[in-house]
Amino acid sequence: MTDPAILEPDAGVLDRRDALIRGLRELVPDSSVIADEDGRRAFETDALTAYKQMPLAAVLPASTQQVSRVLKFCKENGVKVIARGAGTSLCGGALPSQDSIVLGVSKMNKVIDINFENRTACVQAGITNIDISNAVSRNGFFYAPDPSSQLACTLAGNLAMNSGGAHCLKYGVTTNNVLGLKIVLMDGEIIDIGGEELDAPGYDLLGLIIGSEGQFGVVTEATVRILRSAEGARPMLMGFASSEAAGDCVSAIIGSGIIPVAIEFMDKPAIHVCEEFAKAGYPLDVEALLIIEVEGSEDEIEDLLDRIQEIAKPFKPTGIRVSQSAEESAAIWLGRKSAFGAIGRISDYYCMDGVIPLSKLSEVLTDIGRICERHKLRVANIFHAGDGNLHPLILYEANDPSQVERAEKCGAEVLELCVKVGGCLTGEHGVGIEKRDLMLTQFNRVDLEHQMRIKTVFDPDWLLNPAKVFPLEVRLK
Repeated sequence: MTDPAILEPDAGVLDRRDALIRGLRELVPDSSVIADEDGRRAFETDALTAYKQMPLAAVLPASTQQVSRVLKFCKENGVKVIARGAGTSLCGGALPSQDSIVLGVSKMNKVIDINFENRTACVQAGITNIDISNAVSRNGFFYAPDPSSQLACTLAGNLAMNSGGAHCLKYGVTTNNVLGLKIVLMDGEIIDIGGEELDAPGYDLLGLIIGSEGQFGVVTEATVRILRSAEGARPMLMGFASSEAAGDCVSAIIGSGIIPVAIEFMDKPAIHVCEEFAKAGYPLDVEALLIIEVEGSEDEIEDLLDRIQEIAKPFKPTGIRVSQSAEESAAIWLGRKSAFGAIGRISDYYCMDGVIPLSKLSEVLTDIGRICERHKLRVANIFHAGDGNLHPLILYEANDPSQVERAEKCGAEVLELCVKVGGCLTGEHGVGIEKRDLMLTQFNRVDLEHQMRIKTVFDPDWLLNPAKVFPLEVRLK
């Protein structure tokens, strides 16, 4: 990974810092502009904490109109803007530069409208992921995307990275659950894309904006799909003597035509850490564990679980346990949802985010183990097995420069492996700065130049989240 400090800040912007801050305070309430050193420090990094950089200032607008005024001001003054939700990005997507302002949307966190008849909700982009479901749950609805960080992460960040979660196997990722956006362009223009209808006319600009990592504009509102909650749901734990057997079982389940709500994978190191934290009753005498959840009527749930157990027999599963209560189900999912935090209690880790074809799962798990062993690093595997979105956690000591370097090289090899077997560099975390210099592994220069031209259409001066996604060596002709 190239050190982002290689980008020299704009000295002219730095020299005008005081005047720029005064200008910003004329656009939004004084309390919404954070310019002191201690205040700015809260915005110097996101969840990829290996890199830190203090921004020029942070601005926290409370409305679309305030966002518009701030962006227009920054455009006129040549100031870079880094949009930020909750800062849970694991790829450095919200890492600022010295000559940029961080534009946080955390104050824009309200539910604007809920239409149960059309099964939509209009919300501000700073709302947390879980609060969308909380707002509609009493009426028997939910919002499907559910990243592990859903208690903290905002819809804004989910939109930027096209986040998924455990239940995306059945319900899809963010792009499959958003119908409309209100977005502010760098010149301050406010545009609406899509709406409440399931299929908007014209170009599919939603598909272009979602996953664009804050490079095209700042989303302030979104109309999302809400779904009727299933009659019932139940997870099942299934242990295996090897990660390869668990991977082969996943392929067999999907290959049978059964689509569970979720299939989550943990290997032995992850199982032990998560069990110690959550006391979920995970089996500790297995090398790998699958959490498989199905939903429907009680009869349908029983039938699906029986069929899945039959499919799994050739892979010799052990420690099979089907949840018998809502409390037991909640404990099972608490362990999985808390996995990253639980691992963080025992070690620093570098969280990867590659995607592979399911048919290659067993092979890739074996190769990941070999890669980490060659770099003399441990790994804990926790990921969305149902859709092939891998999250190997490479364990290292952050205060040891040698281990930091080895972890980065190890992670790069894991992502290169994903591309080699027919997958891609990222499933839901985004590219940011973490995978920026690996983009040439998946795309050639012509591919990247075309992507960069699209960014230029929306942001001609490249002021929105610059130095992310595209390798620094690739330049438009």
